[in-house]
Amino acid sequence: MTNREKEILEWIKENPFISQNELAEKAKITRSSVAVHISNLIKKGMIIGKGYVVKETNSIVVIGGSNIDICAESYDTLREFDSNPGKVSTSFGGVARNIADNLTRLGENVEFISIFGDDINGNELKRNCKLLGMNIDNSLTVPNSVSSTYISILDKNKDMKVAISAMDISENFTIDFIENRRAVIESGKLCIVDTNLPEETLKYLANSFEVPLFLDCVSTIKALKVREFIGKFHTIKPNKLEAESLSGIEIKDDDDLERCANFFLEKGVKQVFISLGEKGVYFSNGDEKGRLAPFSTKILNTNGAGDAFMAGISHGYINEYSIEESCKIGVACSTLAISSLKTISDDMSLENVNRIKEENL
Repeated sequence: MTNREKEILEWIKENPFISQNELAEKAKITRSSVAVHISNLIKKGMIIGKGYVVKETNSIVVIGGSNIDICAESYDTLREFDSNPGKVSTSFGGVARNIADNLTRLGENVEFISIFGDDINGNELKRNCKLLGMNIDNSLTVPNSVSSTYISILDKNKDMKVAISAMDISENFTIDFIENRRAVIESGKLCIVDTNLPEETLKYLANSFEVPLFLDCVSTIKALKVREFIGKFHTIKPNKLEAESLSGIEIKDDDDLERCANFFLEKGVKQVFISLGEKGVYFSNGDEKGRLAPFSTKILNTNGAGDAFMAGISHGYINEYSIEESCKIGVACSTLAISSLKTISDDMSLENVNRIKEENL
């Protein structure tokens, strides 16, 4: 939206029965110019029909990758340059997609903006998103393209020996692609992005949008894309290594954790959650800070724990919980994730999250 459109939209929200002449007088422009702005707002979906019915949304916008994850596990010692008997599993993945998946299971309205390939895998990814209840109308399917795919090879001990990440399709997250979805993004309660997006696109999002931005760092290498403008993000969720890489501060104890969090807060970040693996999570917003230990559970699979945690703290934020309470919800979500053999737990629900939280506090 343009600044003028935002201004007119706010006046309409204040008084849905305001006339175009009154709007023209307030804006000090002609009535015909007001009509053009209102027409644009209707086209962008911010006003619904006659009578200036303003579209309100509680959606969480999630922008990032969707993958098909293929995992091959050898029954015996891996032999190079040979065929190895084993088993293969296929699942839906991608950091942003996993976060969106968890959020829908928590009962949130999710606007998922992703890039899909024009192939069987892309069709299956889209079908699954719709089945879960995500809105993907503002995603893009690239003609004659292959969907983002991650292939890993594990030995008999389930240790990864090699992997191929084929995610070139993510280059289609261009600045123009994002700008064309500005109205949808800014109508959300918050926007979650991952660092699979190109650096210039992340920078544009961070500098050009007013909606609170939550950042998932994905990996130490990819997190470096945002180092120069990290302060533009409202909330960040790095693990220990990512936090050290972004801040330049080595974390050895709680004092280092506080110094590291303060580094980000002084840059402009509003909420910092530093994941410490089996040692829990450190959180701070400057006023509230502390460390939350993991909840007790049997660990079956650590994949997806971080994605579940991001979904939990996002749910906490839009429901106006404190940072500590949001962290508890995030840890409860992670507990459900690691208690499942699947990356996304079939038991993920707000009811189960609250139950786990109450049992451990």
